[in-house]
Amino acid sequence: QVQLVESGGGLVQVGGSLRLSCAASGRSFNGGAMGWFRQAPGKAREFIAAISWRPGTTYYSDSMKGRFSISRDNANYTVYLQMNSLKPEDTAVYYCAARAVRPVDTLMYYRSETYDYWGQGTQVTVSS
Repeated sequence: QVQLVESGGGLVQVGGSLRLSCAASGRSFNGGAMGWFRQAPGKAREFIAAISWRPGTTYYSDSMKGRFSISRDNANYTVYLQMNSLKPEDTAVYYCAARAVRPVDTLMYYRSETYDYWGQGTQVTVSS
């Protein structure tokens, strides 16, 4: 059974940082990709960043590039999202997603329907 378990969310002040982790288990994602999305109350799910497991190419939402950074730990099947200079509008539930097969088109990395597996989400709240 595939599991994606997020951790690292919480309450942080404006300008602060958090690092989210997503540990994958249950199957190999060596040939695929993983991504981070978020969803704020009353809003649609929003793409943040994605990474191809090999060779580790990264993709970012233009609006969050520069503040957020995605990385992976091959040995532990874990993906991270480093978030800096957090703003109140970053408050949302953050989701990790995975796809076992590498997307054939770059645009697929940005789309939630590309991913086959999802974590339960972790709440990030930025207070002003």
